[in-house]
Amino acid sequence: MVRMRNWRAIASLVLFFFALGAAPRLEAQDGQGPMAPPPKFAVHRISNVPHPGPPPIPTNEIIQRFTANEDVMAKAYNAYNFDETVRLEEVGEGGGKMTMSGEVYTRPDGQRYFRMGEPPQTSLHWVHYTAQDLQTIMAMPLFVLTSAEAGNYNFRYAGDEQLDELHTYVFQVSPKQLSRKRKFFDGVVWIDDRDFAIVKSFGHFVSELEGEGTKLPFSMFETYRENFQEKYWLPTYITSDDYMADSEGDQLHLKLIIHDTNFQLNPDEKPNAAPTESTSPTAAKP
Repeated sequence: MVRMRNWRAIASLVLFFFALGAAPRLEAQDGQGPMAPPPKFAVHRISNVPHPGPPPIPTNEIIQRFTANEDVMAKAYNAYNFDETVRLEEVGEGGGKMTMSGEVYTRPDGQRYFRMGEPPQTSLHWVHYTAQDLQTIMAMPLFVLTSAEAGNYNFRYAGDEQLDELHTYVFQVSPKQLSRKRKFFDGVVWIDDRDFAIVKSFGHFVSELEGEGTKLPFSMFETYRENFQEKYWLPTYITSDDYMADSEGDQLHLKLIIHDTNFQLNPDEKPNAAPTESTSPTAAKP
């Protein structure tokens, strides 16, 4: 009986304090009318690691085939000179642009050089850059994933994707180890499932050293390739978007475009034929 009385006393106290706490809230609700039910939020967690089904052929075979084709592409690419136009745009109302054109050619020592044509044309309003600034960003390494380079990277199959008329396998590519002596690519590549060639890449170049070595803010680059002679997928169009703060702390939107055209056979090279633009579909248009 003592236990029962104690239990009833405790229950009475709980009900008393609950009534005290609930009464003001009930009065407030009565003053505002009926309350709507709380909103429902669906939480969708997206993993950084893709989990696609397996490709129709083994991933190792895809990697071996496209890196072997990169060997052929690199040799063909280095055999030609071409025109290059670089455009820096201030994106937004009242923004200007800076354009510089010239020729990329190969000297007898095998090194690539840029020969500027006319002086750069500029109508930039928010930022100030020189031809030297543009040439610095143009000197970034071209990402060519040859069979010799494949051993420096980890590959993760991320699924397939349709790029315009092309069906592609998508791979995440990351360096196994960083270096102070050179930069490695870290990003994504799209592989055409018919030619087993890289048709698009997106990512940045990394090393143990911090900074990009340039005044320009660009770090992530999207590269499109075009098909030549129905054999080679050559990189011809690079674009990058980024932001930088002005003196007042406002974010300025800048866009960089590097476009290569008019490929011509280097006089010192003797491949089968100069590449001519094919009617085959190109990678996804920028």
